[in-house]
Amino acid sequence: MIPVMTQNMTIKQKAAPKAVTRKKTAPKAAQKSLPLDNILKGDCIELMNSLPEKSVDVIFADPPYNMQLKGELHRPDNSHVDAVNDSWDQFSGFDAYDKFTRNWLTAARRVLKDTGTIWVIGSYHNIYRVGSIIQDIGFWVLNDIVWRKSNPMPNFRGTRFTNAHETLLWCNKGEGFNKYTFNYEAMKAFNDDVQMRSDWLLPICSGSERLKVNGHKGHSTQKPEALLYRVLLSSTNKGDVVLDPFFGSGTTGAVAKKLGRHFIGLEREDKYIKLATDRIKDIEPLEGDIIEITPAKRSLPRVAFGTLIENGMIKPGTILFGPGKRHAAKVRADGTLISADSKGSIHQVGASVQNAPSCNGWTFWNIEVNDNLIPIDHLRAEVRANMN
Repeated sequence: MIPVMTQNMTIKQKAAPKAVTRKKTAPKAAQKSLPLDNILKGDCIELMNSLPEKSVDVIFADPPYNMQLKGELHRPDNSHVDAVNDSWDQFSGFDAYDKFTRNWLTAARRVLKDTGTIWVIGSYHNIYRVGSIIQDIGFWVLNDIVWRKSNPMPNFRGTRFTNAHETLLWCNKGEGFNKYTFNYEAMKAFNDDVQMRSDWLLPICSGSERLKVNGHKGHSTQKPEALLYRVLLSSTNKGDVVLDPFFGSGTTGAVAKKLGRHFIGLEREDKYIKLATDRIKDIEPLEGDIIEITPAKRSLPRVAFGTLIENGMIKPGTILFGPGKRHAAKVRADGTLISADSKGSIHQVGASVQNAPSCNGWTFWNIEVNDNLIPIDHLRAEVRANMN
């Protein structure tokens, strides 16, 4: 189990307690000095500037929203609403907030690897100002994700639409920094083999997941673990280092530990450090092959159709069938197919018999085994498995 430790700035360069596997893009000396699986107390800008340059894989940031709330909120029954009125969310004006935003984002960009990405979440109060500054200092927006809340807080005064979503900006370090992690195949599998969209329907943090202190919310803006699960599953790999400059209740650290990632949390308030530390120490990390990510198809070794013939998995003269046996073609010794009207590769003949501009022959053609149609892509997967 990974221990959770807290440190102040005077010992921030303490080495990690045990070795981990890391990407080759960061210098070894920088990796060794990272305070992995720790919460550092202090100002996030100063702390980020103290970390080695280009040393973290992903940053998840949930900065103050600058909500500018005035007065207390009450429900129709006159009960009090726990709103976000903490001192850390209050700024003297937009200029002060913009300066703070620019400073922390600049520090974040310095510590982020060239292969890394940053996620920033916000509401309509701040996300447009944050997004403008993100682009001004060189980040490149890959997606804006809409987190649509399935159980949003109502608008009790009835003066506006119910605020039912927040926005996440996902960015790399700039145009041309294209070697970032995106686990496309994993997210597609996670979404029942349908491409994951940029609108996520998830509930807000409530019930047993909501941390309480003396019967009150432990943190006013605690994010649900389901949200961070998608963020980290999509953009990190096992052993990656995730930095959260506004650690708060520690959701990022809890999910990172669960998924076999390392975290670095930055937080200035003792009450939140204690809340997060107590929470994370009870997390049991997943281990072994259950946290392996489905690899992108383009990263898999190339297998030619002719390899199946060489290996005796498909013999020349075998008849391949399309879905429902509506189309058929014969395999030739050189790896091409011949149908009633065309000949060529598995892709060319597949497209021809359908009168289609293109075709993925691996998923279109099937071999008949015991009266069952088996996609030839399954045979390719067997070949790949034997390559490892």
